Amino acid sequence: MLLSFRQLASLLALVTITGAATPALAALPVGAQAPAVSTQAVIAGKPFQFKLADALKRGPVVLYFFPAAFTSGCTIEAHDFSDATEQFAANGATVIGLAHDPIETLSRFSVTECRNKFAVGVATSAIIADFKVKLPLLSMSDRTSFVIAPDGKIIFAYSALSPSGHVSKTLAAVKAWRAAHRVGIR
Repeated sequence: MLLSFRQLASLLALVTITGAATPALAALPVGAQAPAVSTQAVIAGKPFQFKLADALKRGPVVLYFFPAAFTSGCTIEAHDFSDATEQFAANGATVIGLAHDPIETLSRFSVTECRNKFAVGVATSAIIADFKVKLPLLSMSDRTSFVIAPDGKIIFAYSALSPSGHVSKTLAAVKAWRAAHRVGIR
């Protein structure tokens, strides 16, 4: 069943108001091993195969789930991550957003809303289930941001339907990890 943007917004509002979603309690916790991720992704509209294991070889990964491309909150969040991409890179981190959207939609989103600065990929139903970020009654994920250390352990997890705070909190976690590990940037 496909929902219009208006239906999706109404459903998300209902879930938020009723408290039916408790994503902060559901997402994988800090200390858990991140599940393997291999999925179709795009950056600047160019497709590639994203593998979490490969990205972790270069440093920590900020893997954030968002409900749907081109919705207001997801667009705000993409702009925020886009604005902070250089700060993440300066701290050795890779950023990728995942949503349960077709790759063609994400390709357009990567150009317009991610401003060609970071990758977005397809959050398959299996990936959403593995990270425990499924919105109730829908096939899409909630808004949850993870920071994953190069050893594959989740070192930070934050769930909130509001896009506010996801970038600042993940950037702080990356900086704290880097300081604790005194990692130089190549």
